Amino acid sequence: MKDFENDPTKLVADVDCTTEDGEVLCQQHDVQGFPSLKWGDPSNLEEYNGGREYEELKAFADENLKPMCSVQNIDLCDEEQKSKIEEFQKLSEEELSKIVTDEEVKLSANEKQLEEDIEKLQASYENLMKEKDEKDKVIREGGLGYMKAVLASKQKASLEAEDSADDASSSDEL
Repeated sequence: MKDFENDPTKLVADVDCTTEDGEVLCQQHDVQGFPSLKWGDPSNLEEYNGGREYEELKAFADENLKPMCSVQNIDLCDEEQKSKIEEFQKLSEEELSKIVTDEEVKLSANEKQLEEDIEKLQASYENLMKEKDEKDKVIREGGLGYMKAVLASKQKASLEAEDSADDASSSDEL
């Protein structure tokens, strides 16, 4: 996006995840599908889930791509954010690394649970559709088609009888 070229606080870039360098970067930022749009602090990018048209992207970038609370911009943080950052800064690299790994394991477990639940929902949906189809088949085989045809025939006969009665009534009046 040329609108952000040379901007000191905004970087809009694309990465080819199929190249050696790009693959490493994509793995580091958990890019799983293409195209993926990420935004935020380079050390903690978030998924972008907004519109994909230029004007929507530009409006989002104008509103959100700005200096934000981070370790490098602690002066932009509120007290709660500063407190969290300071709490983590007090930990050793080893302690923090373990906590990050544990939290990422939790995220992976959440994703795995979601996938398992979706599989169960899909199986349940397929069973429900099969049951519905079987019930529908019983109804249709029970003569629904014939019932509809007979009903249509009776309705047509009734209309014809009414028309004949109206015609007879009209000729009697003359």
